[in-house]
Amino acid sequence: MKRAGQIIAASAMILVTGLASAHEAGEWVLRAGVGQVAPKSGNLNIGSIDLGGGVSLDSASIEVDDGTSLVLSATYMFTDNWALDILAAAPFKHDIDVKASITAGGDTVAGSVPIGDTSHLPPTVSVQYHFSPGGQFQPYAGLGVNWTTFFDEGLTDDAIAVGFEDLSLSSSFGVAAQVGADWMLGDRWLVNLDLRWINIESDVKVTLDDGSGPFTGELGTVEIDPWVYQLNVGYRF
Repeated sequence: MKRAGQIIAASAMILVTGLASAHEAGEWVLRAGVGQVAPKSGNLNIGSIDLGGGVSLDSASIEVDDGTSLVLSATYMFTDNWALDILAAAPFKHDIDVKASITAGGDTVAGSVPIGDTSHLPPTVSVQYHFSPGGQFQPYAGLGVNWTTFFDEGLTDDAIAVGFEDLSLSSSFGVAAQVGADWMLGDRWLVNLDLRWINIESDVKVTLDDGSGPFTGELGTVEIDPWVYQLNVGYRF
């Protein structure tokens, strides 16, 4: 009887601990960590560009490099399973390259030339479904919308040397999808892994001076459409 009582008591403690770590309606979960925005390749095909002086770019495309920054999110559980999630971040910075066959002085080589950089903020609002809010491992999936604004666009010295004078990217509005999971470390603290795909497309304008005076035109729409990888620590209350 004594051993049976000990088993029942231990089982009760496990049950209480499991219930205490559950996400519940009316709670907030705050997460902070590191995120990487990894754009898809071939963001914008721009064909051929004659830079003058016997220099040209053929089969050229705009490539947006990866960016890493601090990410923050706040999740409100409006039922035990359903939640509203808001993603914010410190600015992400991305280098922008032109990948092309480069002809100069009669010789042609394939390469990638840095032309500038930009920063962006990607606030995202999603509705999430949490599949196992009462477990230690709590996976979820979400769907929402993203608004991305670009700023602090800059040009490299090499781009300026061949006639680039300005670079700008328009804001983007698109859908966002996510999957992730919380691993409860106790009643309040957790570790979180999160993966998002975000539809980000931006119109690119450049100002060039070919020697006869500056002119501004659109290169086209850059399809960034990145995967966003996050590793977070979280706290619920």
